[in-house]
Amino acid sequence: MQYMFSEVLNDLIDYFLLGDLQLLRRFKQEHQLADDMAGEFVSGESGDKAVLDGVLIPLAGVENHPYTVVFTLAGVEPQMPRHEGRVQHRRGGYSLRVEHGRIHLFTWRILQAFTDANLDELLERYKQSNRPTVELENGWYEVEVLAGEILRDEYFEPAFEFVLTKTALPADASKVDINYRFEVELR
Repeated sequence: MQYMFSEVLNDLIDYFLLGDLQLLRRFKQEHQLADDMAGEFVSGESGDKAVLDGVLIPLAGVENHPYTVVFTLAGVEPQMPRHEGRVQHRRGGYSLRVEHGRIHLFTWRILQAFTDANLDELLERYKQSNRPTVELENGWYEVEVLAGEILRDEYFEPAFEFVLTKTALPADASKVDINYRFEVELR
């Protein structure tokens, strides 16, 4: 299956994050992190641990554009490689854990006030149509991230595509460069 979302914005901060938001809440509680998880992630090791534990995938360097976001499940041909020369970044080796049947693409601002009330409100907003969230079977997924441009309505638009392959065990994410910059150059 494939899911496509248009006009996804980064809240003027050059970051997207992908993960199970309820699992991130539990991670925060288990590690006794402050409500300002953005501060926690940049000042300590908790952000690295969240990536290694498959709680989230960080995408740095996201320019301020409206993006098309595609989630592609195993067995379906990814969209972006169909357009020769439009894939600008292709990074594999990410591991993602799903425990609440859903993953979300969200922005750095969400981490700045990661309270239960704010998270509950956000989860309600994600129930609206055209929000970058998909239902997935619980378990581990290996994730390949593609960034570049995708053809939509006869024009190329900046895009991210996440190719998700369910696995029995987590992928070894220790070699992932969490500071890699996914800057998309518009052509």
